[in-house]
Amino acid sequence: NGRGRIGKHRKHPGGCGNSGGQHHHRINFDKYHPGYFGKVGMRNFHTIKHGKVIPIINVDKLWSLVTEQTRVWYKEHTEKAPIIDCVRHGYMKVTGK
Repeated sequence: NGRGRIGKHRKHPGGCGNSGGQHHHRINFDKYHPGYFGKVGMRNFHTIKHGKVIPIINVDKLWSLVTEQTRVWYKEHTEKAPIIDCVRHGYMKVTGK
C-alpha cells in the first residue's frame, strides 16, 4: 500500500500533537514558532476586567449635564462659570476634543 517494508507505518512515530517541542522537534519549533515556550509579563491573580473601565465625557458635551435654565443664565452672566459635578452624573473622566 505504498508505505514500503522497512520503515513501518506506525500510528504516531514522532509523538502526538505538539510533543517533542523542546526535544526532538526543537529545530521546527525554534524556526517556525519562536517564543512558543516560556513566560512573559506579570501575573495578575483574580483579574477584574471591568475594574479598569471608566465612563468618559467630552468637553463639548459638558453643557448637556446642566439644565436649560442654567445654560441660559450662564450665557448672560459670563463672568462666572458653573461648577458641574461630573461624578454625580456618572462620568469619571473629562476628555478634550
